[in-house]
Amino acid sequence: MTLLVPAPDAVDVQPPAASDVPPRPGLVARLSAEALGTLIVVVAGLGVPLFTIPQSSPLPAALAAGLALTAAMLAVGYVSGGHFNPAVTVGNAIAGRIRLADAAAYIGAQLVGAVLGAVALYGVLRTVPTINDSQGAFATVAAGFGEHSIIQVPMAGVLLVEVLGTALLVAIFLATTARRNPSRAAAPFAVGLTTAMLLQLGQALGNVPFNPARATASAIFSGPDALGQLWLFWVAPVVGAAIAGLVCRGFVQSARTSDPATAAVTGQPTAQTAGQSDGRPAAQSDGELTEADADGADFDDAGLAGVTAATASASAAPAGNDEARSFFDRKGGK
Repeated sequence: MTLLVPAPDAVDVQPPAASDVPPRPGLVARLSAEALGTLIVVVAGLGVPLFTIPQSSPLPAALAAGLALTAAMLAVGYVSGGHFNPAVTVGNAIAGRIRLADAAAYIGAQLVGAVLGAVALYGVLRTVPTINDSQGAFATVAAGFGEHSIIQVPMAGVLLVEVLGTALLVAIFLATTARRNPSRAAAPFAVGLTTAMLLQLGQALGNVPFNPARATASAIFSGPDALGQLWLFWVAPVVGAAIAGLVCRGFVQSARTSDPATAAVTGQPTAQTAGQSDGRPAAQSDGELTEADADGADFDDAGLAGVTAATASASAAPAGNDEARSFFDRKGGK
């Protein structure tokens, strides 16, 4: 009779379970984070120039807005992805990182936060005894072109600057928050510094904000002239964001089809094997979220952790099968 000798204990290494992955924040939490972050950006971005003289010293206002954006991304960016700008949300939607329905909700939350920030600043202006015209004070920080621009920049010039600046801002956001970027933790600083640099240029031309939510907040309290020109500060940023989103999507598609190693690790089909599967398009990668997990949380690694857990579980399965086969082989040979 053959005695069964117990196999030596395997190393006690358990693969990460799917339940260990922290759940993604709900939509309400993400919308609240977007509203709060946009409020911070608007209070700093409009409050500093309201109570200073931006024509003589524009750098503090631009730097304050950039630092406020960095602080907001560090504080609540892990919840919602840290957009705080409708143009950034549009770029993420076109790049495939957020569902269209969620993107529309994000933009609504950003507008709510921006308006609340402007209301708070308007209330402060009403308490200052030396400021008799609060609407006129807001007009000094409202975005405009032509006669409403500090140096009389025509509509075409402001349109071009808005499109170019927003495209650069959104491109930097998408690139620095990509999942494969090893410097992703520095994304808030990169985006904040880029915003400060662009606002330095924008203030000299006509308070160009590169943020439709901020432009709307200042126009509401600035009178009919600013409201009449508000359309440009929505159309131009959306065009710039669309350009950046399409370019980012093209880079992702190119990287996915030319990197077989990445496809082998993540289980995604390459360009050669995509047509041989079930006819469906290849899975999205590098921060491009599928319909199942798209939520705009660019700093969230839950999806990547899930892939890691699944890979570890799959690699552990053959070992268990070998042990069972050895047991029954010994059982049959007794």
